Amino acid sequence: MTDVIIVGGGPVGLLLACELKLGGADPLVLEAATGEERRTRSLGLRSLNARTVQSLALRDLVEPVAGEQWAMLDELAARREPAGADLVAMMVELLREGLIRGHFSGLPLLGEAGDAEYLMLKQDRLEAVLAERAARMGVRIWQGCAVSDVAQEGSAVVATLADGRTVRAAYLVGCDGGRSLVRKRSGFAFEGTPATMTGRTAVAELASAEAVTSSLRHPGGLVNLSLVPGEIATIEFDSGPDDRDAPMTAEELEDSLRRVTGHDVVVKRLETGIRYSDNTRHAGTYRKGRVLLAGDAAHVHSPIGGQGLNLGLQDAVNLGWKLALVARGLAPEALLDTYTAERHPVAARVLRNTRAQVALMRPGPQVEALREVLAEVIELPDAKRHFTGMADGTEVDYAPGAAHPLVGRFAPRLEVVPEPATAKARTVTELLRDGRGLVLTLPGTPGEGGPSEGGLGEGAPGEGGHGDGGLGGGGLDVAVAGHRDRVRVAHAAPSAMPGDGDAEVLLVRPDGYVAWAGGRDGVAAALTTWFGPPRG
Repeated sequence: MTDVIIVGGGPVGLLLACELKLGGADPLVLEAATGEERRTRSLGLRSLNARTVQSLALRDLVEPVAGEQWAMLDELAARREPAGADLVAMMVELLREGLIRGHFSGLPLLGEAGDAEYLMLKQDRLEAVLAERAARMGVRIWQGCAVSDVAQEGSAVVATLADGRTVRAAYLVGCDGGRSLVRKRSGFAFEGTPATMTGRTAVAELASAEAVTSSLRHPGGLVNLSLVPGEIATIEFDSGPDDRDAPMTAEELEDSLRRVTGHDVVVKRLETGIRYSDNTRHAGTYRKGRVLLAGDAAHVHSPIGGQGLNLGLQDAVNLGWKLALVARGLAPEALLDTYTAERHPVAARVLRNTRAQVALMRPGPQVEALREVLAEVIELPDAKRHFTGMADGTEVDYAPGAAHPLVGRFAPRLEVVPEPATAKARTVTELLRDGRGLVLTLPGTPGEGGPSEGGLGEGAPGEGGHGDGGLGGGGLDVAVAGHRDRVRVAHAAPSAMPGDGDAEVLLVRPDGYVAWAGGRDGVAAALTTWFGPPRG
């Protein structure tokens, strides 16, 4: 029997599959569409914020994703109007310069030159990178396999396919989008607020390219022509689309452009188009027994602000290592409860700020005045840090109020003592790439003399040995011994250590977040809490 069925082979489902495989579980991805069908629906660009980029770095995925970004931008630059012709073109140039951290309702959030961790690309290119990684890892992906029903049966979940076949697994995760069949069939509550806007994005040609200009502040809403040449987007503030699935016509897009701009626009040709809204809803929990939700299946909101994809990818990174441990029988099911506990508040904040961003997009002089005031406020240092952290995901804290300031936060960028077998220093990011957690001893603690000549002695399967060398030996070695298949040990270099807190040891999870900080005598209990009981 398969360990985990993932319904939905978009970016969230593919990344989750990779995380599960890395954690030693056996996932199966069921995707209703074919690759070509998904590519034809990939309109517009998707942004990856700082926290998502940092998470991709944990799996050595930044370079291939960035490569796709620059290749795509080179293609667009050859077809686009000169930079600076409109706001969107300017934002692309800021991205090239490493300045942009995101935006809030179209108000740019800029950092220092070259320091921004922010990527932008078409969704099908991101999916191609993740699909290639999944295939290389041996993940099974069945395309053209629509799921028609989901049912829990004792210690298993059964997915019924449209052709009548059934597939069984210990767990099932719905990554099947905002109209998730998994969510509906499994009885998850999905409360929220109805649509107040209609967005349209189409591949189309205008009779006169000069008839319409891109602007966030047209009299009737938003028009964007230049983000991807050939693609035209409008947003109107009404009661939402009547029928999202009906084929879009040239007449429909033409009428929308005329209402938004007030000009007599003519659409000569329309190839394809999609509709969307600000329908905002949130599952009450992300888990019911052996069925879980991730991405848009768990939360939907306006695309304004570009946070939806990042939210879903972070769901996958949070859930993957936990579900792998539970599915393999190494950790109790209670570990899965931390998924909802940690991710639900994050999504709730995103839903709140996207509602606010929709309000700031509405046409009218009162909103225009509010945008001008907010643009001034955002330039205040504390306000900029707040809005930037909200947009780029770096504000996330899974343990607010924890005794140690690092617990619940993404691990700081520490350099660790290099292994004797390698000449170069290692980082926390590099040490987490194999999917294990990290027991990180900190400098300056009682009895800490630095690594011995025997090295770090990580003792992973196939690496040989179980000693910690100079990382404390004795008690720490005993505390970690039964979890060597799930964590490794390293020592933080003194020059890289932040000065807050007085812990001797940090326990860093496979997703890069600090699970625990404290003295050496608490390591064994912390490992059992987060990684299950030790092997005998």
